[in-house]
Amino acid sequence: MFEAIASHWSTLILILSLAMAAVGIVHAIMTKEDVRAATGWVGVMLLSPFLGAIIYTIAGINRIRRATISAMRPGSLEAAARHDRDVALEALINAEFGQRFTGLKTLGDRVARRPLTSGNTIAVLKTGDEAYTAMCRAIDAAQRSVLLETYIFDNDAVGALFVQSLGNAVKRGVAVRVLIDAVGVRYSVPSILKQLRVADVPVDLFNGNIVMGLRLPYANLRTHRKILVVDGTVAFTGGMNIRKGFSAEFAGSDSSRDTHFEVTGPVVADLFSVAAEDWRFAGNEALKDGPWQVERAMPPPGQPMLVRAVATGPDASNETNLKLLMGAFSVARKSIRIMSPYFLPDREFISALTTAGRRGVEIDIVVPEVNNLFLVDHAMMAQFDQVLKHYCRVWRHEGSFDHSKLMAIDGVWAYVGSSNLDARSLRLNFEIDLEVLDKNFAAEIDARIGAAISTAQPVTLQTLKARPFPIRVFDRLLWLGSPYL
Repeated sequence: MFEAIASHWSTLILILSLAMAAVGIVHAIMTKEDVRAATGWVGVMLLSPFLGAIIYTIAGINRIRRATISAMRPGSLEAAARHDRDVALEALINAEFGQRFTGLKTLGDRVARRPLTSGNTIAVLKTGDEAYTAMCRAIDAAQRSVLLETYIFDNDAVGALFVQSLGNAVKRGVAVRVLIDAVGVRYSVPSILKQLRVADVPVDLFNGNIVMGLRLPYANLRTHRKILVVDGTVAFTGGMNIRKGFSAEFAGSDSSRDTHFEVTGPVVADLFSVAAEDWRFAGNEALKDGPWQVERAMPPPGQPMLVRAVATGPDASNETNLKLLMGAFSVARKSIRIMSPYFLPDREFISALTTAGRRGVEIDIVVPEVNNLFLVDHAMMAQFDQVLKHYCRVWRHEGSFDHSKLMAIDGVWAYVGSSNLDARSLRLNFEIDLEVLDKNFAAEIDARIGAAISTAQPVTLQTLKARPFPIRVFDRLLWLGSPYL
């Protein structure tokens, strides 16, 4: 037998590579919704069957099939009561904000799995020190439960503060669970896992512990969510990872900036259910009884503010953020203000944005002057002309790197959270954002973006064309790989 294999090894390898390519090609044409992506992957696997199939397995599979834990959504309402509440809420939105935002609510109801709820509060945490202090204070005051999900949890001075608070909570008898992305946990070496386990904090990795610490073929699919829920009554979410680079106390005056949010109200139950689903996916433990019981109080529709938790990911919630944002662009009349560290959306997104610009909507896109990702920064430069040609303004604000993801439309609707405006956040990552319909909150976000514009320099078509030709070619080459940066 071994002699036969040895004498025909080249034929066997050829057959194996063709079989692998055939399986990959069938998977691509049956699962890809974008014909360009399907065609591209088929071409790669035809040109190089063996290597192409391996690359497709690692980078081309962008869907995870997992069961939705519908029973874990706390306090579900009977259909009749939910219908009555929706009718009252739509009447309020129509009277307060206009029919166009009633239509946007309907879009959100249909593409997102969680409702727009009233009676919420959101406090803006403007610095890392402010956010970390508030989060650790909440953990220190926890009486029943702490659920934390994050992309990056560094083994540094800020990480040590969280380990101490989480470990003390465990000692007090509080139920604690910590979920860290398998890629994000490697941003510091050695990782924070040992310290958490020494402190008896139950911790798991998202998409980890299968092959070299990563769960193939889903290693490219990450949880980029930042969710902390304490006692089921207060939550923290936004763009803030756990690392000292965002703390002026530990990193100095040149520390990076970000924006985080402290949330109370019915939307906390939805944030909890998102993180609880991810915890169950990672470790097959359902958090729904005892200390994990979360009661959803449903105030009357007339109470501000209106908030929806928008969960997006390469599963049943695929492209939810993209669909909702494109719908929001279509109802804008006066202004769209966007602040993002990475601006690399696809043609659909840009088309929706520039169409609003052609309608006369004032559009401002703010990105950092100093970016922490060299390749992404150059790829962005290659794409700015696509919006500048169509009545949009692009600004690069000065100062320390700002990781905030903020959007305000017409000064009444806001969208904040973990989603960057790039292919990874819009199609590959698991993200969590908040849709907020509230004039005061939207005005605060609008003002925060406006403050960044006041210290920013405009990007123009002339300045882009003035860049040396070799650099522009380099930018375009990097832009080709932007879906995976």
